[in-house]
Amino acid sequence: MLRESRQVAKLLLANADDQAWHQAIYEDNVLQKKVPATARRMVRLIRNRLEPMAPDLWKMVLNGSSETTLQALLVAAIKHSRLLGDFLNDVVKEQYRVFSKQLSVQDWKKFLYTCELRDSVVSTWSEKTKAKLGQVIFRILAEARYLDSTRSLKLTPVHLTPEIRNYLVTHKETYLLECMDVEHE
Repeated sequence: MLRESRQVAKLLLANADDQAWHQAIYEDNVLQKKVPATARRMVRLIRNRLEPMAPDLWKMVLNGSSETTLQALLVAAIKHSRLLGDFLNDVVKEQYRVFSKQLSVQDWKKFLYTCELRDSVVSTWSEKTKAKLGQVIFRILAEARYLDSTRSLKLTPVHLTPEIRNYLVTHKETYLLECMDVEHE
């Protein structure tokens, strides 16, 4: 959702009021969605991810290179979803550490099993929900270029951009840095 996230970041940086959001999303259709309900869902998701972050990150989303923007969006997604962060930290990082070439759906299932041991609420999730969460997380990792694709699940080399590393260090986002810096211990 790179293009859409840039539009949301632009509105956040402009300190847009409710009327400006409505105008941009529904009247001007800046997200270029055919159905207003789709635009509403998408803007809510992106906004919920970006708002907790500092304006410095919004600027990187709006003006950064595609690599910096994708990493900035991953920062926001991890901040929004501890499940994504823990999967990166516990599973993906380990696969890089042992020089594995790819992830598997089995890695996701094993991860969820360990999550169930930590929090019994995970065991109440339906198999369909668990599978969908895995698909979403694999898609996020593919979009952030940690995976070659959702089809192959091949791991790709990842190097944090200096802007992202600096943002995480400056804002004392130790957990986020730990999650994203998969090739370093």
